[in-house]
Amino acid sequence: MVNLIASHIVKPAKPIPTKVMFLSECDQRKPITHANSVHFYKPESPELLKDATEVLKDSLSEALVEFYPLAGRLYQKDGSRVELQCNSMGALLFEAQSELKIEDFGDFCPTPQIRALIPPIDYNNTPLHEVPLLLVQITRLACGGVSLGVAASHIIVDGQSWFHFFPEWAKIARGEKSDDKPFLDRTIFRQYEHDHPSATAPKSQYSDFFPLPVLIGQSSSLEERKKSTNCAMLKLSKDQIEQIKNKANYQDLMIHKTNNQRPFSRFVAVSAHIWKCLSKARMHNPDQETVLYVSVDFRNRLKPPLPGRYFGNAVLPVPARAIVGDLQSRPLSYASSKIKEAIENVTDEYARSYLVCMKNIPEVSSNRYFHTVGCPQGLFLGNPNLLVTSWVGLGLYKAHFGWGNEIFMTPGSNVICVVSWG
Repeated sequence: MVNLIASHIVKPAKPIPTKVMFLSECDQRKPITHANSVHFYKPESPELLKDATEVLKDSLSEALVEFYPLAGRLYQKDGSRVELQCNSMGALLFEAQSELKIEDFGDFCPTPQIRALIPPIDYNNTPLHEVPLLLVQITRLACGGVSLGVAASHIIVDGQSWFHFFPEWAKIARGEKSDDKPFLDRTIFRQYEHDHPSATAPKSQYSDFFPLPVLIGQSSSLEERKKSTNCAMLKLSKDQIEQIKNKANYQDLMIHKTNNQRPFSRFVAVSAHIWKCLSKARMHNPDQETVLYVSVDFRNRLKPPLPGRYFGNAVLPVPARAIVGDLQSRPLSYASSKIKEAIENVTDEYARSYLVCMKNIPEVSSNRYFHTVGCPQGLFLGNPNLLVTSWVGLGLYKAHFGWGNEIFMTPGSNVICVVSWG
């Protein structure tokens, strides 16, 4: 279906600082896997793709000068923590070709066909320090188009950081100057990772560290982890989203007005709707406890805020908890209020205390969070729990490499639940 033709190690075009780079506790909690996505292009003329591989190689080499952490490698430390060695080992670029056309990928749901467009990574048989932190695969398709599959270490970047790098790389590929430089000094987190008078959030807030609810009748989630997962891409129209938002806000309309509160956002309302529907589809016992995690970017919630274009992880998973019977019997505003409250909990004090708490955990492997079954360690976010994250606002369609704009972008695997709308 997809044939790999060649691979290339791409190193920074100029000498970069050789050093061990500090990783924050927020970085350390990320899984030692890669976040991935696939971008599809169909240029007006095949000639635009004639030198596509060379353009990608040269521009990536230039981009890695400023974004040099992506050219390094991770090394294991005590307590399952890792360290980042900026050693210019480079990114890995694959060339591939396929007899498939863009139209053959249907609704672009992360199927085995889509996953074949992602650079292959053998986590089981490759030492950690030999795994590139950035992998790219350009696949030439039969329709004259191409796909660009990318995989970036979750420990090195979050969504904001990745979608800062990706368009800047594309800008260089178009022959333009990249002038939006990243802020790379992660030691800035040290000023937040200590206890101080303002870090007063009680430890009871940290329910995300406590054992997550398991299915009634089970003592652990081990059996659930063994099950295979299915993926579906559900498309909601603008009108459908507005209906869900209005439904969530209708019951609490007078409360919002009386207390001068902001109505539930689209993200909160749709997430609440998913939470209710999923617990119903899973046929949970009414007494079953369930947790919905929301990924919250806290760059601007810290005081002082992190510098603009901070390059690293600054996302905190916060839990909303409920009993299934309450989710099902109460209006959508109930689930929405739980989620909104969880998000609003992320203040400067909460984020600082979270970092302190993480720093005091001697073994982090059990606190790394994962989103799929089949994960032998870490917090299990499968049945009866889930994690919802939004890619809205990340600038998903700004990677123009000189072949025209993307016609579609999709997650490369079903490791996350993405809430998005047009």
